Amino acid sequence: MITATPHATTHAMASRQTQAMTVLFADICGSTRLYCALGDQAARAIVTAGIELIVAVLPQFGGRSIKTLGDEVMCVFRDPSEAASAAIEMQARTAAARPGGKQLALHIGLHHGPVLVEDGDVFGDTVNAASYLCAIATAGQILTTEPTRARLSATVQLCTRPLFFAVIKGSAAESTIYQVVWQSDTATLTDVNLRRHNLVPPDDGALIVACAGQEARLDPRSPTLVLGRDAGCDIRVADAFASRRHALLTLRRTQIYLTDQSTNGTFVRRESGELAHVFRSELLLDGAGEISLGRAFDQTLLRPISFRRDRRALYRV
Repeated sequence: MITATPHATTHAMASRQTQAMTVLFADICGSTRLYCALGDQAARAIVTAGIELIVAVLPQFGGRSIKTLGDEVMCVFRDPSEAASAAIEMQARTAAARPGGKQLALHIGLHHGPVLVEDGDVFGDTVNAASYLCAIATAGQILTTEPTRARLSATVQLCTRPLFFAVIKGSAAESTIYQVVWQSDTATLTDVNLRRHNLVPPDDGALIVACAGQEARLDPRSPTLVLGRDAGCDIRVADAFASRRHALLTLRRTQIYLTDQSTNGTFVRRESGELAHVFRSELLLDGAGEISLGRAFDQTLLRPISFRRDRRALYRV
C-alpha cells in the first residue's frame, strides 16, 4: 500500500487548477473505411496528414493541442471566438486538401467553460460537452452550445445558426445547439425547421455489460462488444444454444444497439419488465436490464447477461 505524504499531496493539489477555456474536438470522418479500403499503412499516412492539417491551424488562433485520440484532436483556447475561427479554418483547409488523393471531412464540437487543468491535460464537464458535440456533429459540421455562442464576437455570431436542442451533461435544462457555418456558399445547406421535438439523445454514459465474473464497457474507445459462445467474445456464455458470435452491441453516437446474428435469437428483459425477442434484427438498448442468448428467460439455465448505462459521461477522456 502506497500512502501519499503531506508534501506529495500538497504538490498534487498545487498542480491542479480550474480555468475557463474553450475545448475543441476535431475528428476525421470515415477513417475506418479508409483502413478497410487502403490498408493500415496507406490509411495511417492519410489520417496523419489530416491531423497535421488540424494542428497546423492552432498557432494562428492561440490554440494548444492537448492530445490526439486516434483520428481525433483535442485542443484548447482561451477565447471562444478564436476557437470558432480556428474550427472554420480547419474545415476550410481540410476541404481544400486531398492527402493521398482522398477527400477528408471533419466533424467538430466546441464548448467554453471551467476545466480542471492537471499536468498539461484538462478534465471536467466542459471537456465532456465538447466531445459530445463532436460525436453528434455530421461530416462538415461545427457545433457549439448556446452559452458558448453568447461569448462569441458579433462577427463570429453572424456565422452561426440554431440547429436543434440537447441536454448537455452537467445540466438538467435543454440548450439550443448552434452550427458554426464555415462554407462560403450556403446554398447547399439544409434549411432548419427548429422545433422543440428536435432533441438530440443525451449522453447517458457508457454501457456496462457483465456476466459470471466478466465485465466489459462499451464507449467511444470500445464501440463494439461481441456476445457469444466463442472464447474470443468480449462476454462469453458457455451454452450450446448460444451461437459462437451470437450478438453485437454497437455504439452509434450516443445510442447503443443490440444486433442479433444467431441461430436461436436474443432475448432482452428491461428493468421495467418489458420483454423483447430479437432475431436477425436490431434493438435499441436503453436504461438497464438483462440479455439471454438463445433461450427465453423461463428456459435460462445460466445467469443472464446484465447491462446498465453508466452515470459517468460517455465522452469523457
